This record gives sequence, structure tokens and C-alpha cells, in this order.
Amino acid sequence: MSVIRNILSSRSEKNGNFFTKIQNILGFKPKNIAPFEKAFTHRSLNLTDKKGNAVNYERLEFLGDAMLSSVIAAHLFKEVPEGNEGYLTKMRAKVVSRKHLNELGKDLKLIELVRTNIPKSQFGINIHGNLFEALIGAIYLDRGFAYCERFIHEAVINPYVDIESLEGQIISYKSLLIEWCQKEKKAFRFEIYEDTGKDEMKHFAVKLWIDEKVIAKARATSKKKAEEKSSKRAYFALQSKINTQ
Repeated sequence: MSVIRNILSSRSEKNGNFFTKIQNILGFKPKNIAPFEKAFTHRSLNLTDKKGNAVNYERLEFLGDAMLSSVIAAHLFKEVPEGNEGYLTKMRAKVVSRKHLNELGKDLKLIELVRTNIPKSQFGINIHGNLFEALIGAIYLDRGFAYCERFIHEAVINPYVDIESLEGQIISYKSLLIEWCQKEKKAFRFEIYEDTGKDEMKHFAVKLWIDEKVIAKARATSKKKAEEKSSKRAYFALQSKINTQ
């Protein structure tokens, strides 16, 4: 057994029987615990295998994202035969939104299993969704697509995917506003202006103009967040017009 495997295997003892915790989350016994060990290993440990490849959850996160998207796509394709490509794409985006994945990861308390050199309190909110995707990737490597599909149905689709409620969800107010403006042939633009706030962390201030009129303003820690926040405010200001188009 390699040194890396010995290091990773020691997590079972340190985390109070890692295997049992994973089994309780999955609802079945893993055949090979190694992919799950990797799924909860943070890059801050700087671990590598014998070939020098990084040992952490990031590649599994990529794989899990692909598995999740394909299973959700297949489910929507079957359940909504009248839905066109654009509709199905939007519905899938709502199910696999970062916000939803973070909630799933939180509910399963996946962060408790992470092995890291960074205090867990310093992780951003997206760690929960990243771990959830890595877990799905590990299931695929351990048991194949059928088990992966089963877990996604039990953990995501059955308890959370309701077509009618999903149709009413908005995952991006910015996208919705842009789509409405384009449809109604309205000129729009986001303007970054000087932020006069006294916060220690740098903030960005944004004005949303529609037809040369400022509809909403917002501040946030990134331009993307500020634009989304201003779009949300504009949506509620224009809601009656948007929903009647």
C-alpha cells in the first residue's frame, strides 16, 4: 500500500469511522473507499499519488457535475415530453444551480468529512455544493452509472424536483431582465460607479439603466453580485410589466 493510501486511510480513524459515515449517506456499502477518501480531501493538503497527480476532490467535482446534469436531463426529458430544448435547459439549470447544490451539501453535512489544512470556517459557501458533486463522482467510480443514477434520484429528484414549483423559480434575475429587455427592444446597461461605502472589504456599486433611466442600484463584493442584486431590485420594480408581457 502506498504512503498516500496509508495517509488517506487514516481518516477513517480520525473521523470516527469514515466508511460508516459514507455508507449512511449513500444508503449502500462502497466497494472501494478510495474514491470517497479523495472526494473529501482538500487541495490544501498538497497530496499527490505515485505519478505526481494531485489527490483532492476537484477532478471528482467535474465528474460529478457531468453525472448530475445527465441524470437530471434524462429525468426532465421523460417527465416533460412537451418541453422544448430551451425549456429543458432552463429547468435543469434550476435543479443544478449552485444555490441548490450548496443546500444539498449542507443538509448532508458533508463539510464535516473534509480533511484540510485550512480552518473550515474559512471556506466559502460553495464548498458544500463542490463536495456534493465530488461525492457523486466518487459513486460513479466506485459503483458505476446505475448506482450514481439511483443516488441522484433518492437525494435530489424524489425529494426536491417538482416541475410546477421549478417553473416559478428564478435563478438569475439578470438573465431574466436581459431577456425581457431584448424581447421588448429596450436599451439596457450596467454602470459601475464610485462606491462611497466605508466597508473594510472592497465593494462594487452598480446602476442598472433601462431606456436611459436608472431603474435600480446595488452594492456587493463583486461586480457579478452587484449586477445580480440590482437586477433583482429592478425585477420587483417592474414585475407587473414583466409578468404581463
